[in-house]
Amino acid sequence: MPDPGAGSERRRPPPRGPRGRPSGGSAEDPPKVHPGGRGRAREGPPQRSGGEGVLTREQKEAIVAEVAEVARQAQSAIAVEYRGLTVAEMTELRATARQTGVYLRVVKNTLARRALEGTGYACLRDSLSGPLMLAFSREEPGAAARIIRDFAKEHEQIVVRAVALPERLLSPQDLQTLATLPTREEALARLLAVMKAPVEKLARTMKAPVDKLVRTLAAVRDQKQAAG
Repeated sequence: MPDPGAGSERRRPPPRGPRGRPSGGSAEDPPKVHPGGRGRAREGPPQRSGGEGVLTREQKEAIVAEVAEVARQAQSAIAVEYRGLTVAEMTELRATARQTGVYLRVVKNTLARRALEGTGYACLRDSLSGPLMLAFSREEPGAAARIIRDFAKEHEQIVVRAVALPERLLSPQDLQTLATLPTREEALARLLAVMKAPVEKLARTMKAPVDKLVRTLAAVRDQKQAAG
């Protein structure tokens, strides 16, 4: 005679969870995530674009020290607004600056003011507003002005905000005048030309009596030959 308990075990419903749902599946099965539901995974903080992040105090101090050192030795300085330039255009401008001995750097205005304090370009501090880059001529006064002038001809985004010589603030309109200053080679050539002119004049002056004496002796010789 069959055992009645055996049939009841075969018909026993599956065990249910605490909320009445059938419990089953492997412990390794990933939990189902419903959009907008409680099972939604948490997301980490958004990543910063550009990869630079926030500057540390040490990094800020290093930037201030570097710009201050350049400013103390610079022949001229220009503050330029660069809003709208692409990364490729900025790279091109930086490459040109390196080739001509111009220090070019984008610096936050708060750091730039600190760097310029106590240098010959402290006069620029009140002109710093908006997104700016600083251009310092390290060898020739007109070098930075020339590359900014030439670059601005093809990139209207470039706006000159301030121009300065040591201890002297100029207007943006003075950029052209500064750009026309001769290069070191041109200045030396002009100086040599000026120095050479008096020497040549002196040589001609000293040579004149000798030429006159030679002509006189030649005339006397000709007269004697004619008389003889």
